[in-house]
Amino acid sequence: MSTETNPCINSSSLLRGKQSMSALSTIKFGGDVLILRNIYPNCWEIDVHKKFVVATVGTTNQSGVTKYQTKQFSTFTEDLLHLRDWLKFQSCVHICMESTGKYWHPVFNVLENDCDIVVANPKYVKGIRGKKTDIKDSVWLCDLHKHGLVPGSFIPPLEIRQIRDLMRYRSKLIHFKSSEKNRVQNSLTVSNIMISSVVSDTFGVSSMKIIHHILDNPDNMDFDVSSMLHGSMKHKTDTIVKSIQGNLTEPQADKMRVCFDHMNSIKKHISDIESVVLKLAQPYLSQIELIRR
Repeated sequence: MSTETNPCINSSSLLRGKQSMSALSTIKFGGDVLILRNIYPNCWEIDVHKKFVVATVGTTNQSGVTKYQTKQFSTFTEDLLHLRDWLKFQSCVHICMESTGKYWHPVFNVLENDCDIVVANPKYVKGIRGKKTDIKDSVWLCDLHKHGLVPGSFIPPLEIRQIRDLMRYRSKLIHFKSSEKNRVQNSLTVSNIMISSVVSDTFGVSSMKIIHHILDNPDNMDFDVSSMLHGSMKHKTDTIVKSIQGNLTEPQADKMRVCFDHMNSIKKHISDIESVVLKLAQPYLSQIELIRR
């Protein structure tokens, strides 16, 4: 790896390249001296919390000495704008911060268009064990980023982030729908209605006709099941009749009605989310089509 991209160089390459001290830092490690290249002599690091952020500007002079300035800002938008103004005043565009939960998003939203931001996974930038403070964490992150030692996470453009966020929510809704199906299945089981042992899909068209008939007529279990079955299921009529000879109590029936109402509501929400996603995805339809092939 060349010295242009490698933050660590040895003393021989230092002599050959005649590097200036402003571009290098030295760290004593045991009996050895490690020479690190200052990739970003003027950089800015942010330790992110829910209610506040601690920002440190690291400026390296011609002698290779780095001076640190640290300030604390709240996470209200007004204060984050002050943070951005301070950044511009320091003429610093290289920023590094940890991806702490969702708390880094407000900071990223304010600075995204004005800065070159590296969002780091916290496990890759942990400080040395000992007395930890917000200021020390910010300075430690500044030292790492100054030498180009912080691996950045992939942050897609805003439009893609919005689509990803909606698709994650869609997945959550699908999980909620599956949970309601499990509750309906549990109510059938405890009521001795074992239709799931006969049909392949308890929530198929034929099964749902039978279940809804039972919910609407809990005292009338003697009805024509065959008229509700799909042609391919006609040969199972007798077995299905036996499987539904249970005892559906009113509390279990009420619970199932609530579950079905919730499932229908979730279906509508999923459809609404998908409509929004399709609108946002219009500019990327050709790429999506390539992926689907």
